[in-house]
Amino acid sequence: MRTDTERIGENIMGISILHTPEGVRDIYNGECARKLAVQSRISKTFHRYGYQDIETPTFEFFDIFGEERGSVSSREMFKFFDRDNNTLVLKPDVTPAIARCVAKYYMDEKVPVRLCYRERTFINNSSYQGRLKESTQTGAELVGEDSADADAEMIAMVVDALKSAGLKEFQVELGQVDFFRGLVEEAGMDGQTQETLRELIENKNHFGVEELIAERGMPDGLGRMFSKLPELFGGFEMLSDLMDQVTNERSRRAIGRLIEVREILESYGAADYVTFDLGMLSNFNYYTGIIFKAYTYGTGEYIVTGGRYDRLLRQFGKDAAAVGFAIVIDQLMLALARQNVEIPAAGTQTLLLYEPAAREDAVRMAAHLRGRGENVCLMLRRHGMTPEDYRDFAGRNGIAQICYQAENGGNVYLIGTETETGAETGDRAGED
Repeated sequence: MRTDTERIGENIMGISILHTPEGVRDIYNGECARKLAVQSRISKTFHRYGYQDIETPTFEFFDIFGEERGSVSSREMFKFFDRDNNTLVLKPDVTPAIARCVAKYYMDEKVPVRLCYRERTFINNSSYQGRLKESTQTGAELVGEDSADADAEMIAMVVDALKSAGLKEFQVELGQVDFFRGLVEEAGMDGQTQETLRELIENKNHFGVEELIAERGMPDGLGRMFSKLPELFGGFEMLSDLMDQVTNERSRRAIGRLIEVREILESYGAADYVTFDLGMLSNFNYYTGIIFKAYTYGTGEYIVTGGRYDRLLRQFGKDAAAVGFAIVIDQLMLALARQNVEIPAAGTQTLLLYEPAAREDAVRMAAHLRGRGENVCLMLRRHGMTPEDYRDFAGRNGIAQICYQAENGGNVYLIGTETETGAETGDRAGED
């Protein structure tokens, strides 16, 4: 005979309703507490830099993320219709949504706007990719400032945010999409060839790049530069050497901007976290200048992505430069776990058990402790539950101590459990 749980866990399609769909997951207990703690630390970092919170809807009109915006491809969006037959999508990318908001609410603002957010994004990845379809991102956008100072502020804030989360070993790689576009213009390359070359470079396919260049019959100097692109990553010295090898003005300006950003980061004390990759080319076509990603060990994916998008807001009616980034919280939490980084989180400090006869005193004590800022779980003792059962419960839920009150006006006992100092307790405890 099936149990009640088995009956509840089945629907008419024979799929367990206790399971989540592919690509999404539940986060609970200590993991959820740690995630919220990390997000809170990062948000405080943003606020210290003068950024203000903003929230955008979970779903928007499809056109916000259309092909002309250069965002996620249509086939990777979760699409549905409202009752008026408008096509809506679960938000796959935060940046176009922020751009829409800025154009709507800050159209006449002349001073740079600094915004930060904590959002969920939804991308319908192929199943074989093994990636989450729903992810949490927290990030920042600086709108209305086209300068190396703004670029450097973004990078410095990334460094401080990751350090506040507990990371010690990570690297921020900087690229410049204008470097590649300057070379493409110099070569007179058509759009299809440019896209093919971009994919080869992004995948570090050195042989594929050489084969394509040979087919195009480019001048030797330009051909060598394209061939070197998958290998153009390293430290500051690489940029200085590269400036002497590039002839077109657009690519030279791109290198000069990176050099300027690096110099400003020295003032922030963040330059040691930065390297350069001129072969970094984003899938998001709205990027116009500096782009960057942050990596650490313990995860095969980047934990931060960002860049400058000076022309995106024009599509919403506001001509303003902008730069921003997003921290992928799910990947960051994975890295922190694999690096054994301790994340103190606000959990329940005390489980206060009481008998029915001690209800009045127990409620009063719980209120007193909560008033002092302590987290207290007040629980009526259940018949048949042993101290060991409650100790196991406390251990599973990170509860530091268990107190027991049998009657009003009586003493409160500590039931032996692992306290915050790791000591076993079993002594009487009087009320404060």
